Amino acid sequence: MIPRIHKRGKRTIGLLYYLYGPGTHEEHIDPHLVASWDNNAPDPGRDPQATLKQLQRLLDQPLHNIDEADRPAKYVWHLSVRNAAEDRILTDEEWGDIARRMVAAAGIDTPDEAAGCRWAAVRHADDHIHIIATLVREDGYKPDLDHDAARVQAEARLLETELGLRRLNRGDGTAAQRPTSAERHKATRKKKERTAREELRETVRRAVAGAHSEEEFFDRLAAAGLLIRRRVAPSGDLLGYTVALPDDRNKDGEPVFYSGSKLAPDLSLPRIRERWSGQAQPSGNSEAQPSQGPRSAASGPASARRRAATAAWQAVLTVDQGDDALIAAQIAAAGEVLDALAKTSAAHTRQQLREAASAFERASRSHIRAARGHDRALRTAARDLIYSGPALGRGEDGATTAMLIDMAFFLVTAAANWHAKKQHAQQAAAAQQAAEHLRAAYQAAATHPMAILYQRGRHLSQPLQRQQAAYLHQAVPELAEQILAEPGWYALAATLADAEATGHQPAALLAEAAARRELDTAESVSDVLVWRLRRMADLPADASTMPLDTSTTKRPSSRPASPSQDRQDQRRKAR
Repeated sequence: MIPRIHKRGKRTIGLLYYLYGPGTHEEHIDPHLVASWDNNAPDPGRDPQATLKQLQRLLDQPLHNIDEADRPAKYVWHLSVRNAAEDRILTDEEWGDIARRMVAAAGIDTPDEAAGCRWAAVRHADDHIHIIATLVREDGYKPDLDHDAARVQAEARLLETELGLRRLNRGDGTAAQRPTSAERHKATRKKKERTAREELRETVRRAVAGAHSEEEFFDRLAAAGLLIRRRVAPSGDLLGYTVALPDDRNKDGEPVFYSGSKLAPDLSLPRIRERWSGQAQPSGNSEAQPSQGPRSAASGPASARRRAATAAWQAVLTVDQGDDALIAAQIAAAGEVLDALAKTSAAHTRQQLREAASAFERASRSHIRAARGHDRALRTAARDLIYSGPALGRGEDGATTAMLIDMAFFLVTAAANWHAKKQHAQQAAAAQQAAEHLRAAYQAAATHPMAILYQRGRHLSQPLQRQQAAYLHQAVPELAEQILAEPGWYALAATLADAEATGHQPAALLAEAAARRELDTAESVSDVLVWRLRRMADLPADASTMPLDTSTTKRPSSRPASPSQDRQDQRRKAR
């Protein structure tokens, strides 16, 4: 249930015309009263003798109890209450009770004192009502509406539980502004999946991901095709900006511009500048130093993804162990990495990564202000992803994409856990939702490279397979049986063999990889260890580029092994 307090107005009759009218797109059906301050109030929707003027005069009558000079300039209070699409359709009686509880919670009506404001609740659709009220009480006093939005939100949470509706998490005032009903109707009319506000928010987020200066930021906005207006002070200083989609016009044919702050709280120009404030601070991670330009050396998609995976891993450790301001910075910068990854991803992962970035946007803000500058490694990783260009779906590009998504999943999960500890309910839920999209994106990205590794592991000689199983028991005895039972064990065995062939000590490397962070949240422990090992040992993510040592490899079987045969092989290796 979403209660929304609209801007106050000064024309009761104007709002009544809208509430009882057909709507902007004939979407209003059977407008009628479900509750009001007076059970005998006229209902122009159901009573043919009642008029909007009569209802307006009755609503505004308390204004005449005070001098005109003391009347509020804007005295029309307007609240809409909307249910989720999956909620059951409530009766008029239920909506009437909701309306009475909402006006009481807001401070509009005080039934115990019998001195509330006059109000009326109009229903013109199955899923929502509108409440209109006059902000002068019957006794001539004005109601105390401090924190009315917070109070109606709290009441909505209670009503959701009592009525068996979808339960939303308590907000904290840091969420981006929702599209208005007019914006949603406009998008529907133009057959667009998203409103202009939502499309602009995503485009601006992507433009700021990893950007190092105002010039770079505005160049990216222009390259994305947005119309841009800069707000400049008489001194010449830039104060802010607004953006518009070229095809989003008002009734006069003019572009509809939105300021950054109207898209999201952290997209205002002052908040964006905070991201650049700490660029000069040194970073302890040499792999994450800023690139020397859009086309610097080693800036291919695979290299950028590998560096981003390293930066994400360092961020996971900070989220696990750092203080709140540092953690908030890492989480905010993680959103930039997800935006950059979604922008440069291959077609088969693009939608899920885009959904992950969109969901995580809510998790990137809280009332804990980020200590900017300490997020330099992740912001540089986002920049490198942008300038490395789109990745191909196969080969090293595709495999390093799977590697980065795997690491991003752990970072997003760590962010969800931190938000949950801080009781940031909406942010924690958003991060969990982003993690689910990343899980789906990983499955799409990892299928091909993991299949190659699986086949390499299956074709290792029996002595070599037993040797890799011995390394596993030596390094992580508590996880060995679980990993041997996973389909990904053969990919891990191949990775251990590759690491040994390049001069590493497999058992020591595996123990280090497993000890770096818990593995409880991993759907496949073997998959996680594969990517950690290949990154730590600097092995190609795409194993098809590595030569296969035929001297230690058995001849491929003429038919694929069955799952039961795989399990028998694993039990023999364990022994």
